[in-house]
Amino acid sequence: MSSFQINTNLGALQAYNALAKINKETGTAQLRLATQKRINTVADDTSGYNVGKSLEGRVSVMKSAQGNVSSAKDMLATAETSLQNINDLLNQVRAKVADANDPSKNKDSLANDVKALGDEISNILSKTDFNGTALLSGTPSGGFVFKTGHDSDDKMTLGYTSKLSGIDISGITGASSSTISDLNITDSVTKVQNALGSIGTDVQKLDIKDSYLTAAISNATSSISRLFDADMAMEQLNATKGSIAAQAATAMLSQLNMSPQNILSLFK
Repeated sequence: MSSFQINTNLGALQAYNALAKINKETGTAQLRLATQKRINTVADDTSGYNVGKSLEGRVSVMKSAQGNVSSAKDMLATAETSLQNINDLLNQVRAKVADANDPSKNKDSLANDVKALGDEISNILSKTDFNGTALLSGTPSGGFVFKTGHDSDDKMTLGYTSKLSGIDISGITGASSSTISDLNITDSVTKVQNALGSIGTDVQKLDIKDSYLTAAISNATSSISRLFDADMAMEQLNATKGSIAAQAATAMLSQLNMSPQNILSLFK
């Protein structure tokens, strides 16, 4: 049998606690609806927050690495175009040298043509650049190094520069009627062709890196979404349920607050 008490209204206190809990849960649901996020503070899910932020940092680095991959491919495309032009010019030089071994040809004229071709090759070698960085001359001894992944050691060195090391076209630019017949440019041709082959290999590697990073970024972003994004339908359900429950709890709290009034009837 329940006792009648005035000093401590246990029923009203329990109803108040229930109302406070409902209001807190409803507020959480409403906040998630407003921000569209399941985790708004570390306290919402400490482990989930830490994992999510770590993934966000990883995604940021991978996006930067993917930008580096794109820059590397653009740089290689620029170098490739210039080297193809040089290769074509060297083929023209070889044709002129072959002509110079025909006694019926004018060697002075052929030598001048070769020198002009050599000057153009020299110009391409010195003037080819990417955003102000020389690509075919004065390049770093170790080549160009790009960070292509999340880990600190995930880097790639473009190998074409080592293939061009020591290329010498002085014989072409200094050709004369007396030297053109014996001009040997085999070494220069080989270096240019090896550099072109290296570029092809590097582009293939970069394409693989790009595909990997695209997939890795997508997977990590999906994981972040699962951790942080709110289930909008569920949170709307929780908010609606909480609103209705709060109205009922408020009504009950009001009635229970009035229950001590019944004790006054004992004094009539």
